[in-house]
Parts: sequence; C-alpha cells; structure tokens
Amino acid sequence: MGWRRPRAPGPWRSGNRVQLLENGEEFFPRAFAAIAAAQREVIIETFILFEDPVGRDLQRALIQAANRGVRVDLTVDGYGSPDFSPEFLSELVAAGVRVHVFDPHPGWVGIRVNVFRRLHRKLLIVDGTRAFIGGINYSVDHLAETDPKGKQDYAVEIEGPVVADILSFARAALAGDGTGERWKHPATQESTQPSIGVVGGLSPPTTPQEEAGTAEVLFELRDNRRRRTSIEREYRRAIREAKREIIIANAYFFPGWGFLRELRRAARRGVRVTLLVAAESDTPIAHPATRTLYRHLLRAHVDIVEYCERPFHGKVALIDGTWATIGSSNLDPLSLALNLESNVFVRDAAFASQLQASLTELRQRQCHTVDAAYLGKRSWWTDLTRPLLFHVLQRFPRWAGLLPAHTPQLVRITAPADTP
Repeated sequence: MGWRRPRAPGPWRSGNRVQLLENGEEFFPRAFAAIAAAQREVIIETFILFEDPVGRDLQRALIQAANRGVRVDLTVDGYGSPDFSPEFLSELVAAGVRVHVFDPHPGWVGIRVNVFRRLHRKLLIVDGTRAFIGGINYSVDHLAETDPKGKQDYAVEIEGPVVADILSFARAALAGDGTGERWKHPATQESTQPSIGVVGGLSPPTTPQEEAGTAEVLFELRDNRRRRTSIEREYRRAIREAKREIIIANAYFFPGWGFLRELRRAARRGVRVTLLVAAESDTPIAHPATRTLYRHLLRAHVDIVEYCERPFHGKVALIDGTWATIGSSNLDPLSLALNLESNVFVRDAAFASQLQASLTELRQRQCHTVDAAYLGKRSWWTDLTRPLLFHVLQRFPRWAGLLPAHTPQLVRITAPADTP
C-alpha cells in the first residue's frame, strides 16, 4: 500500500473518562444500560448484528427506548448483517426505530460477494454524553464465558468532551456525509437531507461537554476519501516516538511495508516490541498471511506470541505505558485500505495500566511464544508459496481498487418488504 503524506492530526480532547470493557460480558450490560437510560437520542453503527439472544436483547432495548420517545438510529452493514427475519425488522420499524443498511447487495447464487469497502465501525452514542467504541459486535460469539469459542475482544466506554466529536461524525454519517463517501439514500430521496451534524432537528452540541476524567482522547476514522491513512498514521507516529515498549494485539495483522519498517526500526533502537496475534482465525487466509511476516520480524528482535485459548478479535495497542488505541481497525489490507473504520487513541496512564494488565494476563496464561524452534525447518513448498502469498496480499488493495466503482447506498428500511 502506498503511503501518502498525512494531513494534519485531528484534535486531541482532554478531560475524558475512558473505561476498558473486556468481552461481551462487560460490554453488553454497560451498553444496554446506557440505552435504557437514554432520554433523547441513540445512534448505533455495527458491522454485525445477529438475530440471536444478544441481538434480541439489543432489539428490545432499542424498542423500549423508541417507545419512550427517544430518537433511535441503527445502522448495520449489508455484508456483515445479511439475514434478518421480517419479524425482527418489522418490530423495530413499528416502534419507530430508524433502521439503515449500509450498501446492501443481493448474493450471487447464494454467495455474498459484496466483501470490499464495508462499514466495519462499531459505535454507540447515547444522548451525546456517552460513547462506546471498539471491536465487539452484537452477537453471542462475543460472550467468552458462556461459549468455549467466544471471542476475546475489547471496547471502551467514554464520557467527556471527545464524545461531541463522535456524535458530530455519527450524525453527519446519517445525513449522508462524514463517512468519507457520498452516500445515496434511495429509501428517503424524496425528503430534504439535513445538513452535516443535524439529524431530525437535533442540533449538534454547541457547548463543550464538561470534563469527566483525566484522559486525552483523539477520535479518528478511516474512509475512502480524505482520511484513507488517518488511523495508520496515528499508529506510525506513536511507534516512531516510542521509547521503551510497544505492544500490539491485533486479530488480523498484515500491514504494509511502511508499518513493518517502523516496528523493525523501533526494535533495533532498543524498544521492546511485542506482537500478540491469533493462533487461529475465522478467515482461512488470515493466519497464513500473518505467518509470512514472522521470520522478517523475528530477525529484528520483535517478540511474537500467539493467543491460543479462544478466537482473538481484539484491535488494541499500548506504547510506553501511557498511549493506547482501541477500535474497529485491524492491521490488514481490508481495514487499512478499504473498509470504513473508527478508533480512539488515548493518552492516560490509568487506562493504559488497565489494558496492560489484561494483555499481560493473556500473554502469561493463554499464549505461546513464536521463535525459530516453533517455526521449524522450512520446506521447499513453504519457501515457494509464502513469498507468493505475501506479495499477492501486499498488492491486494491496489487490485481491489481496480474493481468497478460504485456509489455506496445507505438504505432506510421502512417495512419488512424493504429487507435487502
């Protein structure tokens, strides 16, 4: 992936409270409680919403909020959330929940082919005062304690001035801008589109939210127009400035050459660099792709560990005990070059300590170390296929960009018959 000269960094906001939420056991109760307490507005974006017990719990929470007169907007991705029953949707719509589907396309002979440039963000904003962001979708496979194969993952709950930035963006996305594309709204074209940051008469915040804590937070996103490299830029900036330690824990790790070069340079100047990745993946090509990088990174003295207990779905990093990031963005071609993503970057020693404690426990109890002995002797077949796989995947975003362009649609569901 080619590297563009980055734009000026976005605004860091001070005075925030950031609470780490680990797995669905911590995330879902906090998110549903926030929705239950909503008085004016709930906005949700998610890649996956399944019609399972967790999805039903979310549906009930949104219906109850809408019945109280709260404006509720739910946006799901057309690839990640393809199979709702008419009953599930009709109950939401009948209660007044505004259901939107990002870029739905029918399958081809039963196969979903709309895999590129997806809405991969996971955002929840309640009353403009509280926001949740991370990697956790609304499905039972994020309940690690109840499912042996439940995913290990993270999210954060945020209060403070940065929530206004997240809210402004989320409203702009609903209005047809702010997402990095020019969306079509085919189900609502007859209505006048509201201006950026204004949805249904709800004005954007005009006064800064009161300080709620000590954390400095930057809300950043990745799109396919002006902010193509924004999240990667913040990662690379922090890696260049690292003095003691870098920990990256990411479910899908296959960044471009520039990112890898920053990690190797950090390790060679004496920074302890640790990479925590999944030992197995739900995407067949993901783990083989990551393994093509192992020897390259080990030669630069990067420590690599694989998480073995359950599927790892986290997208977090920690640097020097003060800087951290969490969000929806993997470090692979889909997230760094194609999908719509959002992360928060946090400067706060207390939050970093929370995250470090969790990652340390994972490493000590549920990971194995990758070294030359673990990798074993390479075969001629490995020597042949892995370089080929590496170069194909490195060029994948450029090739995907050659596919016929289209204008993504944000479709408003008004009745079960509208189901994409």
